[in-house]
Amino acid sequence: MQHLLTFDALMSLLTLTVLEIVLGIDNIIFISIQADKLPGHQQKRARLVGLGLAMFVRVLLLLSISWIMSLTQPLFNIGSWVGVSNSSWLEKTVISGRDLILLLGGLFLLYKSTAEIHDKLEGEDHSAANTKKAGFWQVIIQILLLDIVFSLDSVITAVGMADHVEIMIAAVIIAVGVMMVAAEPISNFVNKHPTVKMLALSFLLLIGVSLIAESFDQHIPKGYIYFAMAFSVFIEMLNLKVRSREKKPVELHNQPHWPKDEQKN
Repeated sequence: MQHLLTFDALMSLLTLTVLEIVLGIDNIIFISIQADKLPGHQQKRARLVGLGLAMFVRVLLLLSISWIMSLTQPLFNIGSWVGVSNSSWLEKTVISGRDLILLLGGLFLLYKSTAEIHDKLEGEDHSAANTKKAGFWQVIIQILLLDIVFSLDSVITAVGMADHVEIMIAAVIIAVGVMMVAAEPISNFVNKHPTVKMLALSFLLLIGVSLIAESFDQHIPKGYIYFAMAFSVFIEMLNLKVRSREKKPVELHNQPHWPKDEQKN
């Protein structure tokens, strides 16, 4: 236990916890949007179950580090199937277990995000019809599938940044605890503002594309993605502020004006 109390270990724990929270933002957005399909009394439970499953999956994967590292071993080569002879291209078309999971996860995320955007653009009636069809466990299974994809990326990052499994597990548990506290306020804010919800769905599309690119060894630095997200959120916050200021004079104008004699009485 002595190695867990060193300064380096504590710094690793802090860094990993922050990183897990940042990497978990897209997970919170997806869980919030999926939970919104359920009746009001089930939404909080779905968010907690979804994040609990995310923590369970990540801890389970961390305890299977040797298996995780074996996922990087090549399974097959798409280029050789289609007759590619260029060696540099053949290197890029090698598919490992990790690549396959990222590819399927990215395609699933693209499909779900596009379907959600379609529902929002179709109008409230179409959305309400789809909401009635969504069962609690149907939503949980969809959350679990994406948890596996997001957790894989998170665990591989954790393995590269810390030497001890105990530190990685502690960081995951702390990060998920923070996300459980933040999930409801984030969900309420996203659902309250339709434009923010559309922006969140666009983020999921972006993440889906980055997962697909990653599966083909086309690495997109996470910093670029999160900077684009942060900048978009900043602009949207300015838009919300402007709209709230424009709304106040209209509300004041629409308030009833009583005659002075009635006000005195």
